[in-house]
Amino acid sequence: MPLIPDSTAVTGAADKKTCLACGSEMGEHWAEASDIEYFTTDATYNYLRCCACDCLWIHPVPIAALAEIYPANYYSYASGGESAVVNIKNKLDKRFFRTLFRDIVGDSLRVLDVGGGSGTSLNLVRRADSRVSDTVVVDLDSGAQEVAAENGHSFFHGPVELFESDQLFDVILMLNLIEHVADPTAVMSKAHSLLKPGGRLIVKTPNWRSYDEVLFRQHSWAGYHCPRHWVLWTMPGFTTFATSCGLQVVSARYTQGAPFWAVSVLAMLAKRGLISVSAERPTASHPLFAPLAGFFALFDLLRMPFAHPSQMFFELTR
Repeated sequence: MPLIPDSTAVTGAADKKTCLACGSEMGEHWAEASDIEYFTTDATYNYLRCCACDCLWIHPVPIAALAEIYPANYYSYASGGESAVVNIKNKLDKRFFRTLFRDIVGDSLRVLDVGGGSGTSLNLVRRADSRVSDTVVVDLDSGAQEVAAENGHSFFHGPVELFESDQLFDVILMLNLIEHVADPTAVMSKAHSLLKPGGRLIVKTPNWRSYDEVLFRQHSWAGYHCPRHWVLWTMPGFTTFATSCGLQVVSARYTQGAPFWAVSVLAMLAKRGLISVSAERPTASHPLFAPLAGFFALFDLLRMPFAHPSQMFFELTR
């Protein structure tokens, strides 16, 4: 679940044409986009490309519209259910965590999930490695707190910048989070301060230089997740950004971006009147979403040796 940005985090950020990643004012227009998924607003937003660090950022930054652009039926608020797609994803995530934790030294491990919602990922982490003894969620969704507690996780309700701990963490998860915040440098720097030396900060975030972005650039590419993704990187760009926050890159790899493909295709079909989507029935809830996502996941995995798909994983350390 993304950590919804703190509206007080960046004074004036909504109006200034300043790169959210590096602060440069050297931006060029890249694309226009609207909300093709949840239809929370009729507004059109600009995405600018930073000529200094090659990231994309949204303008204006919709800091004042958080309650509007994250509706009650937002995907990360859902329980996830027991669908075949969810079960497959959970198995893959559990395998990923098991592999990750093999390189973490210690008899008892502390894990923090920034934007972790009710602790779904932390549940998988505990199943993947029995050494995990202390799990903490930081999230702005107060509705997730009770479920997280029932799952045995500590919960901090608020922005991660305000979270304090008297012990450092062996692993910090930031999965599909950093692209949602108005001040990514502050969030990454806070994670750095909470991480044990030699620990791992795991970041999953979109790669905007991808084939699907090229195809759907002028059609509100779903990777923009407009107006909820506020800053998007490339792999070289995020590597430079992480290094500027005092972190070292242990590994970086691309992974499939099937949901972006599926939503982009469905939005195109809806625009042509071939299917129906609405605020009550978001694009990702359409019956065609799951089969399309499955097809494009395979497509991305097959082409990965030759091209860069639209998601990235980073393992960082301090």
